[in-house]
Amino acid sequence: MEKVICTHPRAKRDYVIEEKFEAGIVLKGSEVKSLRANQASIKESFAMLRDEEVFLVNSYVAPYDAANNFNHDPRRERKLLLNKREISRLIGKTQIRGFTLVPTRMYFKNSRAKVEIALAKGKKFQDKRDDIKKREADREMEKALKRRY
Repeated sequence: MEKVICTHPRAKRDYVIEEKFEAGIVLKGSEVKSLRANQASIKESFAMLRDEEVFLVNSYVAPYDAANNFNHDPRRERKLLLNKREISRLIGKTQIRGFTLVPTRMYFKNSRAKVEIALAKGKKFQDKRDDIKKREADREMEKALKRRY
């Protein structure tokens, strides 16, 4: 059972998503409490490869009120847990020009915090316009089919 905490609102609009990976997150106790209260955002975040490890950078997890002195830094880097095979695959793919790692959603799966990262390529302005044209054409087709029946 999955409980979605937050999603990246512009991921599908700004990027062409090639492949998705599920990764665990290394968290502190106060961060888990904030995530359970849905107080997080991955809108401005990205994943970064460093020393054969993957980190979630610039994600926001609100400070937990009851944690007092033991609170966490809201924008700290968080290590992502992936298999070595997945990490080596990501290293190979991100060295290709234009590919980046974008977090698409953060969620709880079986009471463990997970983040879905996507291997993506940035869209050009024309690509975005093509998507809008396609979406409008599909909408017109649906309207025509409804009128026919």
